[in-house]
Amino acid sequence: MSTATKGRRAEWKARKLLEAAGYTVTRAAGSKGAADLVAWNSVHIRFLNVKSGTKYCGTLEREAFALVPVPPNATREIWRFPDRCHAPVIEVL
Repeated sequence: MSTATKGRRAEWKARKLLEAAGYTVTRAAGSKGAADLVAWNSVHIRFLNVKSGTKYCGTLEREAFALVPVPPNATREIWRFPDRCHAPVIEVL
């Protein structure tokens, strides 16, 4: 399985979890921007950077993501799906 396929699968897994929690989700497919997914409901916005397998968010990527301007009711989150795990490891910046 290619790394792109693995990453896309992790993004879809995150999207399903968020939609089940009542969020509307959009995916920035093919984007090289800071956020892979943006999820919102009536009171909260979540900007997500999704990683899969053994990938971690590098220092430069983490710093760039932390500097993304967001509204006061929003969070920046890094979701990592380790190999053979169904639940993500979530880090809120």
